[in-house]
Amino acid sequence: MPLAIGTPAPDFTLLNQNREPVSLHDLKGSTSVIVFIPFAFTRTCEGELCQIRDEYTMFNEAEARVVAITCNTLHANRVWTEQQGFQFDILSDFWPHGAVSRIYDTFNEGFGYAERTTYFLDEDGVITDVTSSENLGEARDFESYRTALS
Repeated sequence: MPLAIGTPAPDFTLLNQNREPVSLHDLKGSTSVIVFIPFAFTRTCEGELCQIRDEYTMFNEAEARVVAITCNTLHANRVWTEQQGFQFDILSDFWPHGAVSRIYDTFNEGFGYAERTTYFLDEDGVITDVTSSENLGEARDFESYRTALS
């Protein structure tokens, strides 16, 4: 069950694909979109992030900062970013494995991955909307991004 709308997002600091730390504090001051992704290099996950990449103008117009979080290593995230041309941070929640995914209540304990959940935050880091997919192989409805950012 995702965290409730209206609650402050839990604090975190993770390394991006360039080994740079990114924290919740860094996201404050603008609308933020935190996209939890189960696995790098997989069809559905890649499709979701490529759609964000291809429609990034929508996020820019909303002055929203996008970060994706995976339980993959930062090395895998770097290669994935280079191959796909993602213009946003891909953060590694690899070690301790899934620690941030757990505090965002999106970690699948049985299989060790982050569930397909997206949190929308306001400038103060408060959750304003959540979208998710209950099935591992099913992408989130991209229209929910448009709705949450409008």
